[in-house]
Amino acid sequence: MREYPNVFIFEHPLIKHKVSILRDKNTGMKEFRELIEEITTIMTYESMRDVALVPVEVETPLEKTVQYRVPEESVAIVPILRAGLGMVNGVHRVFPTARVGHIGMYRDEETLEPHEYYCKLPEGIEDKTVILVDPMLATGGSACDALAALKKRGCKKIRFMSIIAAPEGIRAVAEAHPDVSLFVSTLDRCLNENGYILPGLGDAGDRLFGTK
Repeated sequence: MREYPNVFIFEHPLIKHKVSILRDKNTGMKEFRELIEEITTIMTYESMRDVALVPVEVETPLEKTVQYRVPEESVAIVPILRAGLGMVNGVHRVFPTARVGHIGMYRDEETLEPHEYYCKLPEGIEDKTVILVDPMLATGGSACDALAALKKRGCKKIRFMSIIAAPEGIRAVAEAHPDVSLFVSTLDRCLNENGYILPGLGDAGDRLFGTK
């Protein structure tokens, strides 16, 4: 995906290790949920290398010094429901004061087209760095629509994070939203005829919440 300057695919050995366990059909719900959070935390550190800082004066036991911090509440997290909820705590480990919005999307099982059914965002989100999260990027339809919804509500600084992505989804998002940085932990081979990622890990929402 080198043709898209806004796409960043990680080659982190710890992520590869955790994704291999995540894929295993024998990995239980509790461990699956913990792995999603752990991978998200690593991705957050990597994807926020250029986050804005402000100078602050700090007094150490020896002297006063100027240091740098991320401004309070300058970051917002927006999961795409429902599977995106599994990534929120992973981002919160890095930005514990981040407000959380929610965007609800469902996919038509016949057309595979996404539809928005819910959107509630923190006040002032248009001035924050928004981290949109969804563990699976398949066709890219839900991500593209969620990004459009955020932009419609004034958001300008948006980053999208996904754990497993298909080439089809990356192309769709990168071309529709070239101004959005797209961070993916693992690029998979392709989509099957039902729109599922191969080799993938199945339905992330079902595995996170123990549903069928």
